[in-house]
Amino acid sequence: MSAARTEDAAANGGGGVCPDGGVTVLRPTDLSEMLAAGTKEVHEKAENTEFVKDFLKGRIRKELFKLGHVALYFTYSAIEEEMERNKEHPDLAALYFPHELHRRDSLARDLQYFYGEDWQDQISLSPATQRYVERIHQIGRDQPALLVAHAYTRYMGDLSGGQVLRKVAQRAMKLPPTGEGLNFYQFDGIHSAKAFKQLYRSRMNELELDSLTKQKIVDEAVLAFQFNMEIFGELEEVGKTLQDDVLDAAPVHGAHGEMQGDISQCPYYAAKMAASGGSSYICHLAMTVLKHPSGQVLLAAWIAALAGLAAWYLM
Repeated sequence: MSAARTEDAAANGGGGVCPDGGVTVLRPTDLSEMLAAGTKEVHEKAENTEFVKDFLKGRIRKELFKLGHVALYFTYSAIEEEMERNKEHPDLAALYFPHELHRRDSLARDLQYFYGEDWQDQISLSPATQRYVERIHQIGRDQPALLVAHAYTRYMGDLSGGQVLRKVAQRAMKLPPTGEGLNFYQFDGIHSAKAFKQLYRSRMNELELDSLTKQKIVDEAVLAFQFNMEIFGELEEVGKTLQDDVLDAAPVHGAHGEMQGDISQCPYYAAKMAASGGSSYICHLAMTVLKHPSGQVLLAAWIAALAGLAAWYLM
C-alpha cells in the first residue's frame, strides 16, 4: 500500500492514528482491508443499480422512498435485536454502539411522518426484506461473529454517505428543513463521522479472529450486498407500476458550492462510474444541472468533485 493510499485510508476511517500523530499502516490481513477487497466487485454492482443511480441524481419517487425506509426499518430492527442479544459476545462487544449507531427508532419516526400514527398497521415485510431479516436472525443465533459483516456494511455506509443523501432527498421531495422524514440520516450521537469510523474500523481490526472467521465475515458481507440489491430490484419493479411522480433535484451542494458529507464512501455510490469513463452519464447530468439558475456554478463544483474522486479511486 502506498503512503498516499495509507493516509487516505486513515482520513476515511480505515487506519488508526498513532499517539505521536503518525498513521497506522493497514495490513492485507486486517479485516477492514479484507472487506474492502472482498466486496469490491459486488459493491460496484450495487452502486450501479437503477434505483441507486436515480437516487443519486435526485430522481426520487416518494412512494419508493417510503418503501425503502420500510425495508430499512425491518433490516435495522433485526440487526439491532441480534446485536443487543449478543452484545457480550467476544467478537461483538467492542462494536456495540447503541447510542451512536442504532437506526430503528429514527426510522420509526420517519415512517410515522410518512404514514401517520397508524404506520405500523400499514407496513409489511417484502419477500426480499424477509429473506434478509431471516438471514440476520439465523446468524445471530448460530454464528454471531458474522453479524460484524451486516453491521459494518450498513452502519458505516449510511454514516459515510448519509448527509449527502439526506440533502438530495430533502430537496427532491421538498421535505421540511427541520428534518421530518429524514431522521434516519441524522446521527446525533456522533460528533465526528471521520473519527468514529476510524474508531470503529480500528476496533474491528483488533478483534481476535482467525483467518477462516475473517473470510466468513467477508463472504457474509458479499451476501449483505446481494440482499440489498434484491431489495433495490423489488423497488424498481414497484416503480414500474407507479405513475411518473419523479421529483427532480440537482446535485446538492453547500452555500458556496462545495459538496457536503462524504458520499464517496457510501457503499452504493455511483459517481465514480462517471469518473472512470461514463461520458454519457456526465453529459446527462450536465444538461440537467444547467437547467437551474445556478447551474454553471453547480456543474463546475460537481466536475471538481468527480475529478477528486477519480484521483482517490485510481491512486
